Amino acid sequence: MNSTRATDYGLLAQQAASLAEGTPGWLPAFANVAALLGEALPSINWVGFYVATNGPAGKQDLVLGPFWGRPACVSIPYGAGVCGRAVETNKPQLVPDVHAFPGHIACDAASRSELVVPIHATAADGGTAIWGVLDCDSPIPARFSAADLEGFSRIVHALEKSADLLGPAVVPVRP
Repeated sequence: MNSTRATDYGLLAQQAASLAEGTPGWLPAFANVAALLGEALPSINWVGFYVATNGPAGKQDLVLGPFWGRPACVSIPYGAGVCGRAVETNKPQLVPDVHAFPGHIACDAASRSELVVPIHATAADGGTAIWGVLDCDSPIPARFSAADLEGFSRIVHALEKSADLLGPAVVPVRP
């Protein structure tokens, strides 16, 4: 994609929803969405998902899910780094300079800016909880804008409606 053209987040949200609808488990759907975003977004070096889980000693952690880019941190405690802050505050994080962000976790030293949007799952009773986050890094300072934040929020909303977030990652074959 040419970096001088605006990103068509409406189209990306539609494509993400299409990749998630009817997919047996969220894992393959989110792997394809990470690949889609990695190929479509200019000037990024990492995009992917972290999934909320209970870590050691019952502490809540974010665990690495499907992604596009270099190897990443496997586990992030709630409250730590940009992803952990997004979960702790339940608010998107738009960070123009990760080196100025208190407690930033440097999975890739080339990253300079970051955008993280929480993903919510809705239970049968209508209650919601944080399922994980969509995370995107760029080697360019201040790469992400308010328009990118709005676009990522559209993609997350499409996934919240289309993906089976409460089901298993995949449905294994049992003998």
